[in-house]
Amino acid sequence: MPKKEKTGLVVSTKMDKTIVVEVAEYKPHPIYKKIISTTKKYKAHNVALDCKVGDEVKIVECKPIRKKLIRKAAL
Repeated sequence: MPKKEKTGLVVSTKMDKTIVVEVAEYKPHPIYKKIISTTKKYKAHNVALDCKVGDEVKIVECKPIRKKLIRKAAL
């Protein structure tokens, strides 16, 4: 099974070696078919400390690195 990838914007870099990425997804309403946007925030591991607020990053699924961290950042 391939690893899941999502693209989003960096919202916060205040934690040590961790960034918060906000991912927006668009899907139609099941009855009315109007396109609805939903956003979700993911915590991502950032060892190189090269991401800044506003950068667009791709996050890839990986094994847990910390207790609350489930995804890994990649440019």
